[in-house]
Amino acid sequence: MSDTQRTGVLGRVLRGFDLTRRVVVNLLFLIVVLVILVLAFSSPDKPEVERDVALVLNPSGLLVDQKSGTVVDRAMDRLMGQERPETLVRDVVRAIRLAADDDRVSALVLNLNNLHGGGLSKLQTVADELSAFRDTGKPVYALGDRFTQSQYFLAAQADEIFMHPGGMVLLTGFETYRNYYKGAIDMLDAEWNIFRVGEYKSFVEPYMRADMSDEDREARLTYLTSLWDAWLEDVAERRGMGSDDIQNYINGFPERLQGVDGDYARLTLELGLVDALLPRDAMRDRVMEVTGKDENNGSFRQISMGNYLEAMEDRKKRRRGGQIAVIPAVGPIMDGFHPPGTVGGDSTAALIREARRDDSVKAVVLLVDSPGGSAFASDVILRELELVQEAGKPVVASMGSVAASGGYWISMAADEIWAHPTTVTGSIGILSMFPTFEGTLDKIGITTDGVGTTEMSGAFRADRTMEEPMRRILQQGIEHGYREFIEKVAHHREMSLSEVDAVARGRVWSGVDAHRAGLVDHLGKLEQAIESAAALAELDEWHVRYREREPTWREQLIADFLGGAGAEMLDFTERRLHQAPHRRVLEQLRRDLEQLDAFNDPNHLYYYCDACVIRDY
Repeated sequence: MSDTQRTGVLGRVLRGFDLTRRVVVNLLFLIVVLVILVLAFSSPDKPEVERDVALVLNPSGLLVDQKSGTVVDRAMDRLMGQERPETLVRDVVRAIRLAADDDRVSALVLNLNNLHGGGLSKLQTVADELSAFRDTGKPVYALGDRFTQSQYFLAAQADEIFMHPGGMVLLTGFETYRNYYKGAIDMLDAEWNIFRVGEYKSFVEPYMRADMSDEDREARLTYLTSLWDAWLEDVAERRGMGSDDIQNYINGFPERLQGVDGDYARLTLELGLVDALLPRDAMRDRVMEVTGKDENNGSFRQISMGNYLEAMEDRKKRRRGGQIAVIPAVGPIMDGFHPPGTVGGDSTAALIREARRDDSVKAVVLLVDSPGGSAFASDVILRELELVQEAGKPVVASMGSVAASGGYWISMAADEIWAHPTTVTGSIGILSMFPTFEGTLDKIGITTDGVGTTEMSGAFRADRTMEEPMRRILQQGIEHGYREFIEKVAHHREMSLSEVDAVARGRVWSGVDAHRAGLVDHLGKLEQAIESAAALAELDEWHVRYREREPTWREQLIADFLGGAGAEMLDFTERRLHQAPHRRVLEQLRRDLEQLDAFNDPNHLYYYCDACVIRDY
C-alpha cells in the first residue's frame, strides 16, 4: 500500500472517530437537557396539612427582609455546602397568620435551634404575630436544648418553654465591639488618609485610633441602652418578671451560678426563664397531649414551616385594587448592578424605575434595611424616588432594623418615613479614606518613581504619598457632601439647617429618638407603612407585590437543576449550627477586609454607618 493510500485510510479512520465523538457528545448533551427539563417542569406532590397538627416554626440562620444572592448563587452555595442560611421575616409572618385561621393546626411549636439571630425590630415583628396566634386560644410551645439571646426573645412569647436539663439560657445584653488597626498600620508604615465630617462618624476610627473615642462611646451606649431596655421590657412582660430581675440575673451570674453548684439549667428554672427541664422525648410527649401521636415517626403530629407554606401556596388572596410596590433596599449600598442582599445603585434604581412606569403601581414603599455605603449610588436611588413622586405616585419609606447614613439618604425624600421603635437610624455624615502603602513597600525594597503631565498625575496611586493638593480636594469634597446631606434633609423634612446639624454629625439614633428629633414621621411596622401608602394613593382596595429582580429562565432552570431555588426550612431534628468564639474574631477580620474591598464609590465618598452593627450573641 502506498503512502498516499495509507494516509487516505488513516484520514477516514480519524474522521470516523471525530464523527462518533460528536454524535456521542451531542447525545449526552440532549440527555442532560431532557433531565433538566423534566426536573424543572415536573410538579411533585405538594405536602398535605392533616388535622390536629402542630406547625413547627423553625427559622434557619438570620431573619432577613431579603435573601442575599441570585437563585443560581444560592443553589450553587447549597450544592457546595456553603449556603448562608437566611429566613424571610415575611415567610414567618405569613405562616403564623395562616395557621392562626387554620382549624387543622391545633398548636404552634417553636424550634429555634437553628436561628442565628436578627435585628430586634424583626424579632419584635415575629413576636407580635405569635401574640396574635395565642389570642386564638391555641397553645404555643418553645422546645430547645438551650437558648441564645435572640432565640430566647422568641421563646419567651410561648405559653410554655421546655429546655433540656443540660441546657442554659445565654443572655449577655447588646454589644458593639470592634477591632482597631492603628497599631498594625503604624507597624506597616502605611498612610491611612482619612477625611470625615461629624465627630460621631466613627467608621474611620479603627484606622486612626487604637480605642473608641468618647463621642462614639457616648452615642453607641445611648442607642444600645434604648434597644436593650425594649428587649428587657418585652421579655419580662411575657414571663411575668421585672426587667431588673433579668438584668440582675446577667450581672450577678457568677454568684447565682455558684448558689446552684454550677447547674445552668436549674438556675434558669429557679428564676422562671423556663417552665420545665425535660429531655427531648418528654418535650415531644407534652406536645403530643394536644396533637396526638404520629405513628410513622413516634413524635407529635406536625408540619414544618416550609412544607406548610408550600401546602398553602394556592391560598394566596386574589389581587384586588391598585398595586403597592414594596422595593427592598437591603444590605450595603454599592455603585452599579448587584444581586439581592446588596443595594446596587443601578439595580435598585432600575426596580424603582420599573415601578414608576408600571401603570398598575399606585404607590411605592421602600423597605430599607441598610447601613449605607456609596454616596454616589445613594443619590442615584434618591433621584429615582423623586421621579416616582413627580409622576404622582406617593413614596413611603419603611425602616427595618437599620436605615442609617446612606440608608437614611435614600429614605429622606419619602412622603412619609416609618421606623420601628428599635430601628437604628440617623448617622447623617460623610467620610472618605484613601490608604497609601509607599512606606510598607519601601520596607521590602520596592520604590515608586515616574513622570506625569499634570500635578494630578498619579494622585490616586496607592504606592505614592498623597500630596497636600489631593488632601484638600478630598476634604473639600466631603465638606460639600455633608452640606448637601443636611440641606437635603432640611428640605425634605422641613427643618432648618441648624436643627438638622444638631441631630446629624454622624450620630446614630434609635427609632424612638429619631422620631422625637423629627427625622422620621411615624413609629410602626412595614404593614402600617403599606396601609399609609394606600391611604396617600387614595386606594380603597390594594394588593402588595415585592418588586425584586426576577431570575431569567436560564437562571431558574439552572437553579432548579442544582436542587431548587427556594431555601428549605430545616426540620425538627436538624442539628444546630454553632460558631466558636475564635471563629467570631476571624470572621470579623474577614468582614472588615471584604468591606474595604467592596467600597466602590467613584468619588471615594461614603455615607456609611459602622456603629449600626449590633451583636447579641
